[in-house]
Amino acid sequence: MFKKRLLILISIIILAFSIVGCTESQSPENSEKPTNTMANAPVYPLKIKDSYDREIKIDSEPQRIISIAPNITEIIYAIGKSSKLTGRSEYCDYPEDVKKVTSVGSLQDPSIEKIVELKPDLVLVSTHFKKEIVQKLESMGINIAAFYGDENFEGVYSTIEKVGAVLNSKDNANKLITDMKVKVQNVADKVKDKPCPSVYYVVSYGKMGDFTAGKDTFIGQMIQMAGGKNAADDAQGWSYSLEKLVEKNPEILICSKFLNSKQGIESTNGYKDLSAVKNKKLYEVDNNMLDRQGPRLADGLTELAKIIHPEAFK
Repeated sequence: MFKKRLLILISIIILAFSIVGCTESQSPENSEKPTNTMANAPVYPLKIKDSYDREIKIDSEPQRIISIAPNITEIIYAIGKSSKLTGRSEYCDYPEDVKKVTSVGSLQDPSIEKIVELKPDLVLVSTHFKKEIVQKLESMGINIAAFYGDENFEGVYSTIEKVGAVLNSKDNANKLITDMKVKVQNVADKVKDKPCPSVYYVVSYGKMGDFTAGKDTFIGQMIQMAGGKNAADDAQGWSYSLEKLVEKNPEILICSKFLNSKQGIESTNGYKDLSAVKNKKLYEVDNNMLDRQGPRLADGLTELAKIIHPEAFK
C-alpha cells in the first residue's frame, strides 16, 4: 500500500505545474458539438509551431488522434472532438468515458508498438514527454505535436487554442476559454477584499515525506487567487518540513480526496495537533482539477474558493 501511495505521489508531482500570482478562475464542461464557421475553419494543409519550436504540418483534419497527456485529453473532450480519440495514456481518466479508449501506456514511456498499431494521423503530447520518443515516432512517419503553455491560466488558454486549431474546432476552443475566464473573474469578484486565512495544501505527509505547494507553484498561486494566504509561501517547489508546518499552524488544510489523506492526517503526529485539524478545517478536493493544465482548472479554483470562503458562495 505504501509503495502504491508513493507511486501516486510521484505522479502527482510530475503532473503538477508551477507558477506565482493571484487573480483568476475557469472551467470547461464536457464535450460540445463543433460549431466552426467557415471563417474560423483551418485551411489544410495547416502549419503550426508546437511547444518544442518545431513546425508541424497537418495535411488534413485529424481523424485518428492519440493523446498522451491527461490535460490534452480533457481538452479534446471539452471541444467536441472525443470521437476522433483512438488512444490515450493510462493517466487519462477524465471524463469517465475515456477509459473505454485504448491505453498506450505511461506518460513518459508509452508503448511505441501500441501507438504504431493504432495507426494515428496525429499524436498529441504535453510537458515531460521525452524528446527522444518524439524523434523515434517521427522517424517512423508518425505526426506528433507537443502543446503546453506557460504555467499559468494564460498558458492553459494558449494550449486550448492550439489544440482547437489543429483539430478544426476553433470556435469551441474559444468558447471554452471564454467560459473559463468568466469563472475566474467570478471567483476574483467574490473573494475581493475578504480576509485571507492561512491555507496549507497537503501533497504528502508522514512516511512519504512532507510535500506542499510552495510560493512558486501553480497551486500556491491558486490559493491566493481563491482568497487565501499560502502557509508555505516561505518555500519554493514542493518540499516542506513538519517543524515549519507546526510553527505556521495554518487555519485551513486541504488534501487530495483520492489518497485517503484526510483520515491519515487526522491521526499523524504533528498534523493531528494543528488548529485546522482540531477545528475541523481539513478539507478534501479533487486534485486533478488543480494539477492538470486543462479545462477544469477554473473549476478547481472555484472549489478552492468555496473551501476558503464558503460564505461568498451562498
